[in-house]
Amino acid sequence: MRLKSEIFVSALIRRVFIGGDYAAVLRKGAAEAGAIFIRQRLRLGTEVLYGPAPQSAFDADLNPGRLFEVRLDRVDAETVETSLAREMRFDPDCWIVEIEVEDRGDLFDVAG
Repeated sequence: MRLKSEIFVSALIRRVFIGGDYAAVLRKGAAEAGAIFIRQRLRLGTEVLYGPAPQSAFDADLNPGRLFEVRLDRVDAETVETSLAREMRFDPDCWIVEIEVEDRGDLFDVAG
C-alpha cells in the first residue's frame, strides 16, 4: 500500500531538514494521490527534476511505494520552470516540492 501524497511530502521535508538542508512545498496537490515532482536545487545553480516513474519501472515482486525518475538533469532553472508549467497544465492536482541538497542520498527512490 502506498503512502498518501500528503504524508510522503511531509516525511520528505522532515528528512531533508533533519539532514540540515532546506525543503519547501511550492505547490500543494491532491492529498490522497496527487503526482509528486521534486525539484532539487544544486549549489552551482543547476537543478534536477524528478517525476513519478512510469508503471513499467516497478518490479511486481516488490512493494510498489513511490518511485521517481530523473526528468531533467543539471539544467537551468528556466528549463525546470517550463517543464513544471507543462505538468501543472496537464495535472492541476500535482505536488511540487523543492529541496536544496547536494546529494539526495536515500531521501527517495529513483528508477534505473
